[in-house]
Formats: sequence, structure tokens, C-alpha cells
Amino acid sequence: MAITKILEQCQVSAPPGSVPSTSLPLTYFDISWLHCHPIQRLFFFNYPHPTHHFLDTLLPTLKHSLSLTLQHFFPFAGNLLLPPNPLHIHPYILYNDGDSLPFTAAESSADFTRLVSDSPTDVTELHHLVPPLPSPSNLENGSRLISLMTIQVTIFPNSGLAIGVTFNHVAGDGRAFHHFMKFWASVCRARGNSGSLLSSQPLPCHTRDIIKDPKGLKLIYLKERTKMELAGPVTGVSFDKFRATFLLNQDQIQKLKNWVSFTCFGNNTGSTPHISTFVLTCSLMWVCMIKSEESQDSNFANSLGEPCNLIFLADCRNHNPEFTIPPTYFGNCLAASIVALKRGLLVGEDGFVEAVKAMESKVRERKSDPLRGAETLFSNVRKLRMSGQPFLVIAGSPRFGVYETDFGWGKPRKSEVVHIDSSASISLSDGRDSEVAIEIGVALRRTQMNSLADILQKQLKNITG
Repeated sequence: MAITKILEQCQVSAPPGSVPSTSLPLTYFDISWLHCHPIQRLFFFNYPHPTHHFLDTLLPTLKHSLSLTLQHFFPFAGNLLLPPNPLHIHPYILYNDGDSLPFTAAESSADFTRLVSDSPTDVTELHHLVPPLPSPSNLENGSRLISLMTIQVTIFPNSGLAIGVTFNHVAGDGRAFHHFMKFWASVCRARGNSGSLLSSQPLPCHTRDIIKDPKGLKLIYLKERTKMELAGPVTGVSFDKFRATFLLNQDQIQKLKNWVSFTCFGNNTGSTPHISTFVLTCSLMWVCMIKSEESQDSNFANSLGEPCNLIFLADCRNHNPEFTIPPTYFGNCLAASIVALKRGLLVGEDGFVEAVKAMESKVRERKSDPLRGAETLFSNVRKLRMSGQPFLVIAGSPRFGVYETDFGWGKPRKSEVVHIDSSASISLSDGRDSEVAIEIGVALRRTQMNSLADILQKQLKNITG
């Protein structure tokens, strides 16, 4: 079993006096994530140096560059203030001068090469690389202060390095988080000289009043929130799960696009819509995941009439004239969609095509009206969770440019979304090189993982072979 040794624990804050005390109101986009478990992301890098080299050379630069970065991304060093009656006093993010986030440096004896492989590995092997958020603190007036981020950097002597980040989704979505990571990486790469970066690394936008609320969604979501318990640390992790990464290359994606276009529209190319890599990948994995459940469910044949649900998210930044929100907006700006199809249809001969059609329809609907059905979305998700119906959530995006995060020693060897092992989720990411179109992270029990791998391979062979 791998041994993790703590080398240093400290707090990292923005430079003193660089950020005034600030409160940021939550928008309805933020409030919808009050019930969400913390997000956990890992970046693995090649680093063929001993521990003393890391401590003497790299660690001071990492902390200094993080401090400079928090000057611009200060909400991550602040706290979520949750009043006892959120309908009376709305929750908000509070930053005071001197606020900081926990930072840990550690050393691991784990096999770095195995951790960055795509083969199935025990989910618990990554848990020691992502730090838990501190427990909330209670104020005298009954309010709770909830930390928003914590970071751990782990050295694998003479082989690699892992940067593990845990953060509260209320503070920002995936685009905001990866903006923060790339900014920090750029400052580190420049040895802490942030002034030379601003022309190529845009500053985040913290102006919250650009998020308009014509439907009164903030109050609707706050009322819904009172019906749900605020999620705490990740719980319910199934320790018999394994993680694996599946890769789809550019050629496979193109063949999938060609096959779906021909199957759905024949030779009538003039009416063929653009089918995105995202839609294709989500549809393919949804069908294969449902089929793989047959090996785990003795009642599978009797549940073919049961609805299966897919939940995916769309970034609303600069979506259409209604949403003139800059790409650098820091916070949440995601609209969710739910696609539902019966299990029997998904596992049938035309299941992949039906999934693509259903997803494509939802994507078009979301593009034309990002807030369509938003009034009932929160309650629909809550009812879905209570119903016991199966659902699959798509985490991440191939548009984040995860593998562009370069701290000065090269792009990541691999990146993982760790929290999918405690939720009904799969993760999507851009490929680590030009040949890989998309990476898919999955956490399942061993028997279902083996079944999924076989089903996916057969599905791709039937379509692209």
C-alpha cells in the first residue's frame, strides 16, 4: 500500500492589502450548486527530480505564484456565508483581506506510472492526492462559513508530481476553475512575474450584475434549496470501484459523425445538422453504460420500460444576445438539460441513433433559449433523485483545454476528475495530444467496467470498422 507523507501544511493568501474586503452575491446560476458535493480535480505531471529538489526549488515558486494568482481569483480564498434563513438574507461569498486557502505539500510512495495509465485502477489510490475541504464553522448569529478551495501538491520522487484541487462548485464552474488553473500555471511558469502575463492571460470578471434574472429564478431556487440538505464532504464512496479512461481518436469521431449523419439523413446532406463531438460521445457512453448494467442487475429484462435520464450542462457565456456574458466571467454560468429515454430503446438496435437525436434536440433547444424550463429544473432534478430512476451526469467538457495547463515543466501527463467515483457521473476532457479527440473518465465496479469496455469496443467496431 502506498504511503503518503505530509511535508508541509500552510495557508496561502493574496499579497497583503492587494484585495479589499469584498462580498459577492450569488446568482441563480450559483445557487443551483448549493447542494453539490465538492469538485475534485487532479493534474499529473512528469517531474524526474528528488524530493529535496522539489522542496528547495519548486515549492516556493508554486506558493508565491498561487498568492499572486489569488489577488485576481480571490473568491477561492474566501468563504461562502450561509445565513440561517437564506430566504431572508441571501447567501453570498465573503472575502476579507488576509483570507487564505489551505495548501499541503506531500510525498507519495505510489507507482506514478500506474496512476497515469488508462487501465482500471482502484478508486482509493487517488483519494490521498486530493485534500478535503475544511469543516464549516458556525458564527454566533447561526450563519455558517464554508471554505471554497483547498490544494495539495504531491511529489513522487524522481518520477512525477500531482496537483490536487478540491473546490466548492458555488464559487465557479469548470470554465472559471480552469481559467484560475491556467493563470496560476502561467504565473508559475514566469517565476512569479505576473505583470508580464496580463496581455496573454485575461483577468477574471467579477461583475455579478451582468447576470440578469427576468424569471426570478434566484428566489425560486432558494425556496427549492430549503427542501434539500446542503451537501457536505463527499460520502458514500464505493470502495470496490475502479477507475479507467477511455480514449476516442479523431478518426473514430469522424467515422461516428459520418455514420450518424448517413443513418439519420441519408444522402440529403443539405439538411444534415452539425453533430458535435460532445453529443456523439455522450450518446455513445450513455448507451454503453446502460447496456453494461445488465451484468449487474438481475431485474434488467423487467425494467426495459423504465426511463433512463442523462443530465448535461451548457455554458451560457456569450451564448446569444440574451446572454452577453464575457468568457472571463468568474462564477457559474451553466444551464442544465435532462434527456429521458426508455431503457429498452437505449439498449435496442437503434439505441445510439435515438440517443443522438434526443441529445441533439435538447442542444438546439438550449441554444435557442438557454433558460427554457429553468423555473422547474431544480425541482425536476430533486424529484428525479427521489424517484430512484437511473440518471447519468456528464461532468467536465472537451472545451476546457485541460492539457494546456503548463506550470513550466510541460503539459499534464494526465488529468482526472476524482469525485465521479462517488456520483453517477462520467467525465469528459480534451485529448492529451492531437490524435486523441476526447477522454472519458469512468468509475465502476470491476465486473461492470469489464463489460463496458467490451461493449464500447464492439459498438465502435460495428460503426467505424
